[in-house]
Amino acid sequence: MANELVINTTSHETRIALIENGTIAELYIERSRVRGIVGNIYKGKVIRVLPGMQAAFVDIGLEKAAFLYVADVFEAIEDYETFMEGNEKKGGEDAEEGQHISPLHPIEELLQEGQEILVQVSKEPIGTKGARITSHISLPGRHLVYMPTVDHVGVSRRIENEVERERLKEIVERTKPPAGGFIVRTVSEGKSEEDLLADMQYLTTLWEEIVKKNEKGHAPSLIHSDLDVTQKVVRDILTEDVDRIVVDFKPEYDKIVQFISTFMPKIKYSIELYEEDEPIFDHFGLEVEISRALGRKVWLKSGGYIIIEQTEALTAIDVNTGRYVGKHNLEDTILKTNLEAVKEIAYQLRLRNIGGIIIIDFIDMEKEVNRDKVFTALEEALKSDKSKTNILKMSELGLVEMTRKRVRESIGRLMCEPCPYCEGLGYVKSKTTVCQEIFRELRREMLDLRGTKVMLTVHPQVADLLYDEERRGLEDLEKRFKKRITVRAKPGFHQEQFEITIN
Repeated sequence: MANELVINTTSHETRIALIENGTIAELYIERSRVRGIVGNIYKGKVIRVLPGMQAAFVDIGLEKAAFLYVADVFEAIEDYETFMEGNEKKGGEDAEEGQHISPLHPIEELLQEGQEILVQVSKEPIGTKGARITSHISLPGRHLVYMPTVDHVGVSRRIENEVERERLKEIVERTKPPAGGFIVRTVSEGKSEEDLLADMQYLTTLWEEIVKKNEKGHAPSLIHSDLDVTQKVVRDILTEDVDRIVVDFKPEYDKIVQFISTFMPKIKYSIELYEEDEPIFDHFGLEVEISRALGRKVWLKSGGYIIIEQTEALTAIDVNTGRYVGKHNLEDTILKTNLEAVKEIAYQLRLRNIGGIIIIDFIDMEKEVNRDKVFTALEEALKSDKSKTNILKMSELGLVEMTRKRVRESIGRLMCEPCPYCEGLGYVKSKTTVCQEIFRELRREMLDLRGTKVMLTVHPQVADLLYDEERRGLEDLEKRFKKRITVRAKPGFHQEQFEITIN
């Protein structure tokens, strides 16, 4: 089945769905009021250096100061190359993120408060954290990523053919300018020298313009804004695997046609303007999938289900057999549920764009061979994920710890906000608990209260309980303190809220 990009654009929001084999695989949302800033380049001012954290806070003109880790700023290119070599030997998540390896110089020797520095946003502000930035700029093109501050040529690990890797690397090393380096992107596989040179010329010219703006600009200020969400997705996702683009807004349609003809003139694709009355996401059945991506519980076809809980620190995914009882024995039932859950988890991670630390609690399996089957299936299912993942071996308890590179907010955090009633906790105190708290507070205060009548204002459902099951508690207090207690229901009150006053 064909892969498609479906684009829904209004004056205030753009939504892009990547459909693979008839199912939505990835969803990108950008709202005009809160455009993404990953890739933007700023002239910032260091406002605080933290030797204890080996980091600095930099004012780049946003609401929150951006965070610059010592591994993202070096005094000389030699330092960076030494750091890169150490990363490549260590591998794993550190090679991607540049974390946990001690640089050659402490942060206080590299930066001082008040210093102006050119930086690029590598991670969106997420939750309570400010943006993550780096002083090593990278400019992505269609086939190449230009790194003007680093003399290094690399090839995407997703290109596995060694002959092709060497061919691409030789072309770039032979044709690149003396300063700066390049990473050859996965989409370059099989491309001609002409294609790579065109990208190289565009990116080096763009960097020259950025340098000129930086020399004239004042900190904090935006020096270069990355492409909007539509152009980014078309640049990064539109390959021979995507057969069709369908867009419902004529100006956006024209912009995409212009962008592709300028930067990807050789690519074969079909682009259609959707002009039906039915909303485009309804026509493709995407709204239901998006709603499903916001729920905690996701049902599996067999009758099992997974629970997805996102917190500030990590995401926990719990696998359950649910209604599935199997046909043979318990171990087979558990194995089948876990294997089915693996596919759904990999799918949900991409669709919801969940990143950071992820803990998956599979159903306990007694046989080690079955645990290995599930772990191998998870590794295989995550291969199609463009975001870098790092998975640790499954524990005897059935737990898998993994990380997934997080660059922007998840769909849940983007489309939802914490419940103002429970303040994101997910629970409120029960009405019985509130009643008991009221009794304790009355005991504390009634000794000091002067007067004979006490007015207790509470939520209506708490009032009902006080008049019914908890009535005896009120009567005991009235007898003990010889004061009359009147209960008044107030609809606007939070269930946990109450007031004690004297008449």
